[in-house]
Formats: sequence, C-alpha cells, structure tokens
Amino acid sequence: MIRQIGVLIALTIYLSACSNLSTEQLQEEKKELKIFRYNQHEGLSSLDPAQAKNQANIWVTSQIYNGLFEFTEDLAVHPSIAKSWSVSEDGKLYLIDIREDVYFHDNAAFKDSVGRQVTAHDFEYSFRRILNHETGSSGSWIFSDKLERDENGNYTEDCIKAIDKFKLKIRLKKAIPSFMQILAMPYAFVVPEEAVTHYGKDFGRNPVGTGPFTFTPGEWDEGTSLILRKNKKYWRKDNNFRPLPYLDIVEISFIGDKTQEYLTFLQGKLDFISGVDGNTIEHILEKDGTVKEDILNRYGVQKMPYLNTEYLGFQLDPSKYKDKKHPLLNANVRKALSYAINREELVSFLRNNLGIAGTEGFVPFALPAHHKGSVIGYHFDEKKAKELLAQAGYPEGKGFPKIKLYTNPLYTLMIEYLQRQWKNVLNIDVEIELNTFVKHQDLVDNGNVNFFRGAWLGDYPNEENYLTCFYSQNFSPTGPNKTHYVNTEFDRLYEAVQHEQNSWKRFELFHQMEQLVLDDCAVIILFYDEVLRILQKKVTGLEPNSMNYLRLERVDFIKPEKKSVVENL
Repeated sequence: MIRQIGVLIALTIYLSACSNLSTEQLQEEKKELKIFRYNQHEGLSSLDPAQAKNQANIWVTSQIYNGLFEFTEDLAVHPSIAKSWSVSEDGKLYLIDIREDVYFHDNAAFKDSVGRQVTAHDFEYSFRRILNHETGSSGSWIFSDKLERDENGNYTEDCIKAIDKFKLKIRLKKAIPSFMQILAMPYAFVVPEEAVTHYGKDFGRNPVGTGPFTFTPGEWDEGTSLILRKNKKYWRKDNNFRPLPYLDIVEISFIGDKTQEYLTFLQGKLDFISGVDGNTIEHILEKDGTVKEDILNRYGVQKMPYLNTEYLGFQLDPSKYKDKKHPLLNANVRKALSYAINREELVSFLRNNLGIAGTEGFVPFALPAHHKGSVIGYHFDEKKAKELLAQAGYPEGKGFPKIKLYTNPLYTLMIEYLQRQWKNVLNIDVEIELNTFVKHQDLVDNGNVNFFRGAWLGDYPNEENYLTCFYSQNFSPTGPNKTHYVNTEFDRLYEAVQHEQNSWKRFELFHQMEQLVLDDCAVIILFYDEVLRILQKKVTGLEPNSMNYLRLERVDFIKPEKKSVVENL
C-alpha cells in the first residue's frame, strides 16, 4: 500500500502551535503555504555535512548549509559566503574575504537561541573539524593530501587560519587547479562550533547551518519523513531583490521502492522524482531512450548526461579475506567476469537506452577527458572470458566456489541479469545479497564485502575526482577508495596530475591512470548514467545539471491563474 505522505502531515507539524485558530483560518493558511515534496529512496544517515558522502545526505544538507563557493547549474564555481578572494602567483596561498551579512539559524545552542554572525573562524573550525580523526568524516581526503605541512608531516598553523574576523587564509603544499571546486563541495559547508559541542554525536540529527531552509528538532521521523522550513532570515535575495527561498516547507519522504515512488508521483503527492527503476522505465521512455509523448504532455522532463559511473567493485586487500587464494584476488577471474557482460544489451534491455555502455574508462562521458578510444576497456567477449577463467584454474567454471555479490533492492533486476550472464557464459554461480542502501554503503565503506555494486557520482565536476577513488592514501571509510586498490605508478601519476596546470597534459595523465585501473580490473564498469527528472507542471526554478544537484532556494510554483494560461498556450 502506498505510504500516504503528503501535505496534511507536514501541516499537522507546521501548525501544531496554532490550535487556537478556527478551522476556517487553518484551511485558509494551508492554501497559502508552498510545500515542495520529494522522495529520497536511498535513505538518509546524517544531516552533518562532514558525512555528505552520498546523494541522500548531499541533497538535504545542501538545503540547510552554505559554503564559501557553490556550483551553479552550468557546474561553474561561483561565490556563496565568499565575498572576494585572491590566489598567489604560485597558486599555493588563498586569501578569502567572507560576507558580513550571513547568520547561523536560530538554535538552542546559541545565547538566547538566536543565531549569530558567521565569521572566518567558523570556516577555520569547520575545515579543521573535517581533518580531525575523531569526527570520522568520510571527507577528510578533500584536504588531507593538499594542505601545507611542516618537515615532520604535520599540518602547519597557517594551512587553515582566520587572519581576522572576516578573512580566511589557506596554504597548500603545491598549486592545485581544482581547489576552488573542492571548496564548493558539501564537505566544506560551514558549521558552528557551539552547535557541534551542544549536540555532540547527535549533531547529525540536529543540524545548524546558514542555508535557505532550517531544521526543527522532532521533525525527522526516520524512515518516514523529514520536514525543513523556510529560513526567514536567509541572507540571499534574487535578482529582483526578493528574499529567498520562495518555498515555505520542503517535505521529504523515504519510500524505498522506486515503483511505489513513481506511483505516488503520478497521484500528485510528490512534486519531483529523479531516476526510475526497471519496473517503471517503460512507462516513461521509448526503447530508443526518448521520452514518451504522453509523459512530455503531462509533466516537465529533464534529461541530460550525468556525472555518474555505475560499476561493480572488488575488495583487493588480501587481509580482508580468510582464503588468501580467493578467486576474486586473481586478476584473470575479475577480467573474465568483466568480459562476460554484454553492457550494450544491459543498457538497451533493462534501461531503454538510458545511459551509455561502460566499455571505456572510469571517467563518465559527460566530462571532457572522456575521449573515445583513449582508454581501452572491456566489451562482451565470450571466448576471451572463458579463456581467462581457464587460465585462472577454473576451466568451464569447474571448481569455482560460489561467490556473493552485495547490492540494494533498487538494483535487483540488473544484478539478476548479470547473475544469468555469468552462469550462461562462465558456468559459475553468483549469489545476491540485498541490504538497505544505508547498510549496503556501511558494509562497503568498512571493507566487509569483497564484491559489490557501486556508483561514483562526482563530488565536483573534474576528472581528478573520479581517479581519487583509486589513490592508495584514500582508503575507505575515511576516503573514497572502497576497493583498497594500490598501485605505486597510479599514485605517482595521481600526485602529478593534481599540480599539472596544462589541461591536455592533465587529460593524458588521467588516461594513463584509468588504463592502469582497468588493466588491473579493480572495478567492472557497467554504464555511464544519464539524469532523468520528472516534475509536476506547476514547479518552476528547478534547473537541471549533470551532477543531479538539488537546489531548492529558487524553486517556486506557478500560481493557479497563471497555470491555466500556460496550459492553454
């Protein structure tokens, strides 16, 4: 039965203090509220930007917090709380002036429960907090290998320092062309020390930021719904000097089943959905990937290349295996599994051509460095797959032990398809274990599974971000290297590319790194995804982007009288 999460639940919370109003007054006030409803099928683990490691956490924290910089819809970096900045000629010193009109949300953590002014000291605290091992942030890697260190390898006092109340200094050990993009990531959002101290380990459930929407304690019913309210003191205005945001409430539901999510959207109980599953894709897309005409007539549709690579990952650390001769530690076995997959058929048959078969590198086709033919990947080759499995000591699958592939329910159809392919081509059995998205991610991040479905959605629109997943200093859970891949030549190239200024030379280094990863078959690339968003016709201001980044501060609804005019055009 479809969960009835709609306007009335949000309003019950929102108007709970208004019991003295008459029924007529309440009904009238309901009509005036602008309530935007979306679903987060993945589940939400934290509202602390230090834990913004997946789309669910990123989407919500991006409504609650701000950083120095931000990505706009064209994925360019623009100032947010930063007012002005300068970079030294050698590219190692950043001086950033911050706005003086930004305040934290009102919260019990502050004196008289009134949010105070944001200062450069707050950014110094927030960035050093990310680096603090006790924080347990999955984003420590954004600074750990970049900031200036002394001869003993310790961070210098000046690597992150508030020079005065509104000026921040950051010193890098070497120039990094992508550093401003890194500062625009959710990991770099500013948080107040008072709130982190006040709530302790529960800060992730009691967030305090500077963003367009605020959180009220008690309005997160885990697994059911989350309510965010308009920040009436938000510092930003639109081009006509109107205060932002336009919305009064953002209501987030947690329907785990994508089919049920789609049906809820069709009933008008959600204003926006992103992505569909194998059970609903044929209702939306033709077999060639074009959007069906009736969907275009009834809804707004946004479809574009996505900075997301879908893959299967292997745990490559032998210490994680009881059997040191486990077949997945054999590169020929991993390659055989990869050659046995018909990616073109997968994308065509299961996804109605939404996306592109992953027969090349790890960097998605939406980024400039993805040049066709620059990286030699894997394609369907039944003969080669069988030969490699035989070379590994398992001719025709004989003696091959049953292995387990971990995923979450959303990908069941796709993994079952792969399961059949491996059985038909290699005569091997692969079991499937399904877990909730949050549990699956926890198992993978902590190295507790040796074969898993994964996806890398770029934290910032740069090829370097995808290759950080294989740098040996970035082992999960505090870094993005979930496979625990180690290759000294890869590390050398990765360190070189961070400081290379010439774009073409950077591309060449990216291709060399990708080829090393593919030659070692650290991952099996399945496909490069595409963004598919469907909106109710009344929604305006929700602009698409290749990171599928959700920005709600400028979202609004077409008024009823205007809506009828639009429909008659």
